[in-house]
Amino acid sequence: MLVDAHAGSGALVPLQLLPAALSGGLYALRVHRLRGTPRAVPGGRQACFYAGLLVIVAALASPLGHLADELFLAHMTEHLLIADVGALLLVLGLTGPVLAPLLRMGLLGPLRVLSHPGVAFVLWTLNLALWHVPDLHEAAVRDEALHALQHAGFVAGGFGVWMSLLGPLPAPGWFGNGAKVVYVLGVRMVGAVLANVFVFGGASFYDVYDPGRAYWNISGQGDQVAAGAIMMVWESVLTLGLFCWLFLKTAREGQERQELLDLAQARGVPLTAERAARAVGAGRGTELRRRIESS
Repeated sequence: MLVDAHAGSGALVPLQLLPAALSGGLYALRVHRLRGTPRAVPGGRQACFYAGLLVIVAALASPLGHLADELFLAHMTEHLLIADVGALLLVLGLTGPVLAPLLRMGLLGPLRVLSHPGVAFVLWTLNLALWHVPDLHEAAVRDEALHALQHAGFVAGGFGVWMSLLGPLPAPGWFGNGAKVVYVLGVRMVGAVLANVFVFGGASFYDVYDPGRAYWNISGQGDQVAAGAIMMVWESVLTLGLFCWLFLKTAREGQERQELLDLAQARGVPLTAERAARAVGAGRGTELRRRIESS
């Protein structure tokens, strides 16, 4: 879907914005139903979810949406925003009670597997590689329906990765903080490899941007190198941020686990270190504390 409007114009893409509108409506309805109950969604969670939708809509419908059809560097920025920032905020806005109706449905229940770290990693990698195959990438730029599918794939891929790391669904027992460090390295390495291909790959892979490049007076190779550099810097910043989060998470969980063990010992309640670690790792430390205190 090549356009003749440049920076300063917005982009009206109903086919791409419809999923965001539908998701926002369903989320608001579920939040309303949980309001006033013990399972009510905290305001901070709601703010994260709506902010995620806003990031995605802004990336697609703002002048960046038009520029993404003209320059690969803008298209790369758009994809990083929706797949990483937008998807991350959506996941942070979710809770178990919000997802409960979906997981109880016969057709949507199996989607639980998509948040498994291994499945999410494979799907993320395949999706990223697939949509950067030159013929398919250029077809997506030219065709609005395929473009919408491409963006849906990036949001879904990012959503799966973030769900495995930060989501409310139970994680496999082996997926502790150490495994998450390796996982983050693996996911980010996939992006780093692709970024290096764009930076050091030589000739431009995508001719579909040539009219836009001519308008903005940038060479095909310069546009591609800039896109790769943006991706490389973003991957580095995101990896560093995730490592800091994992470090703080490990320290906090260690302290909470020890406090639970001390409390259990003081109350004469049998509690193993393994059980305390599982409860804390699953975000149920507060629940376990209440049980100990009521014993």
